[in-house]
Amino acid sequence: MKEFVEGSHAVAEIIKRCRPGVVSAYPITPQTHIVEDLAQMVSNKELNAQFVNVESEHSAASVVLGGEATGVRSYTATSSQGLLLMAEVVFNIAGMRLPVVMTTANRAISAPINIWNDQQDVMVVRDSGWVLFFAESIQEAVDLHLQAYKLGEDPDVMLPVMVNMDGFILTHGMEVVDMPSQEEVDRYLPAYKTTYKLDIDNPQTMGYLADPDYYLEIRYMVQETHRELLSKIPGLAAEFKKAFGRESGGLIQTYRMEDAEQAFVAAGSVCGTIRDAIDELRAKGKKVGLVKIATYRPFPKDAIVASLKNVREVAVVDKSISLGGFGPFYTDVTSALSSLGTKAPKTSGFVLGLGGRDIRVKSILDVYEALGGKQVDCAFIGLKQELLAETK
Repeated sequence: MKEFVEGSHAVAEIIKRCRPGVVSAYPITPQTHIVEDLAQMVSNKELNAQFVNVESEHSAASVVLGGEATGVRSYTATSSQGLLLMAEVVFNIAGMRLPVVMTTANRAISAPINIWNDQQDVMVVRDSGWVLFFAESIQEAVDLHLQAYKLGEDPDVMLPVMVNMDGFILTHGMEVVDMPSQEEVDRYLPAYKTTYKLDIDNPQTMGYLADPDYYLEIRYMVQETHRELLSKIPGLAAEFKKAFGRESGGLIQTYRMEDAEQAFVAAGSVCGTIRDAIDELRAKGKKVGLVKIATYRPFPKDAIVASLKNVREVAVVDKSISLGGFGPFYTDVTSALSSLGTKAPKTSGFVLGLGGRDIRVKSILDVYEALGGKQVDCAFIGLKQELLAETK
């Protein structure tokens, strides 16, 4: 059924239809509407789940770790400083192979304090072992939560999945969403059943101490599962399309790349703005395309290289920065394209939109204009020179 709905409410609705048995979260802008809605659904007996109120995000992550460890489908959501406070447990959840699903309403990191959108928060935990999806639209956020449970709970996977959606832009934006019915979701996502759980009739140990004789192999097994996901995720997207009739997710998505000579690479809601800029450039005879990263971990190296191997220039758009280094997407894309050797396209990195700074079509056109010069690895677009001058 199609409805005009706020992004946070749409996420709460699809989580309700996924039937988690444990929900725990601590409110933080701009995530709060999601868990407010879920708490109300539990109170109204629309969702048969335990909603656990906690005193911090660290506790919320610990609760869903415990819920999942007892074999119960679990869910949490957070943002920004909340994700950082969770970080210890985020690593534990992945290391214990527990298929928790979490929504991260991406938001800037302090200091200075800033409640608006960029993608800095998720980059702090990108190496934790979680599968990382990025949504471009509210519809895709809805679809990716369904796929997240389907993928994470696969007995051959058993890893947590994080769905990243841009704070405010998607969480508080309004969009027409095709919301699957409960019956459709039940057909696609059966009840969670696992033998990997704490059970007095079948005792198991979880989260044990691993000395140097074991730790390396445990990390290797998580890495190998991620490698296997590179072939599994396209099948997941195809299965989703067959069930619901629309394309969503996958490793990457492309736009007007068939004859492209130059390309943008990005993730999240900015991809819609990039598409508009590409259409404007195409109208002027410029052969430009887009490669959208839908799955960031595992990193889809081969898919990205295949999409970009015939272009001469690449602009990687990051809404985060590894201070002292480069944009995280730029670092990974450049590493992937190095496999092409001397045939690799000239690749430049651009940082936009930090702290919620507007990214308009003109911003993307400014990136495009910068491609005409020398290769750059970390160019900030949209700086206010008058503010910089005041600091000197």
